[in-house]
Amino acid sequence: MKRITIFGREGCGYCKRAKEICEIKNLEHRYIDIHKEGISKADLEKTIGKPVQTVPQVFHGQEHLGGYTELAAYLTAQGI
Repeated sequence: MKRITIFGREGCGYCKRAKEICEIKNLEHRYIDIHKEGISKADLEKTIGKPVQTVPQVFHGQEHLGGYTELAAYLTAQGI
């Protein structure tokens, strides 16, 4: 499985849950705090190719999955 990349922010419950699900399932992942890294939602929009309203924004390798709900569904569908 490719690395999971999570773009999130401090104080976001879904961001925390996305990070925790990766830790619980022992998946290779990287958590990027958008505020600490100076990444704006506009920057994420350029990467994703559509407007970004919320975080987390989760990628599997280069593939954009969506948010926490989509990450959880993807992992379930993969049998992980």
